[in-house]
Amino acid sequence: MAGKPVSGAVTWGLFAAWAVHDAEELATMARWAATARPRLQERFPRVPDTVWRRMDLSQREVNTAIGLMGGVVAAASAAGARTGGRSRFFGTVLFGFGLHGAVHLAQSAAYRGYTPGAVTAPLVVIPYSVWAVRRLAAAGAPVGGGRSAAVGLALFPVVAGGVQGLARLLSRR
Repeated sequence: MAGKPVSGAVTWGLFAAWAVHDAEELATMARWAATARPRLQERFPRVPDTVWRRMDLSQREVNTAIGLMGGVVAAASAAGARTGGRSRFFGTVLFGFGLHGAVHLAQSAAYRGYTPGAVTAPLVVIPYSVWAVRRLAAAGAPVGGGRSAAVGLALFPVVAGGVQGLARLLSRR
């Protein structure tokens, strides 16, 4: 293994930062979606009803989706810990997590108000992600930069959408 391994604070820190961030989403998402929908529908009247119906989230569905995503993030953290931070899976999830923090800020700006995850995105998600990438680089781990960032950003909506779809399916049973 080239370079020195990074500490568990970097690799398992991804899971810890995710847990703090998603605790905020767990506490706020279902209620926010229900109260924000009328305002959003008024502001964006051309959005199809099928999109608005996807905003109808039960707390059970939110719980299930967050649990499923936790499995993905835990697996990425474990892969990072096993490889001393050199796992491509870990790096991609790390970049995706950090970039999704910026998406939360953009969502709140577009909404012109609070959206779930907006508090912990600038306080936990983004600072942890920047710190972890710097630690990886200092340890000589391949950080990937643009490619990992692009893959992480591209895969995040796919994984999030898949987790949400599976959660919807499981919650209805």
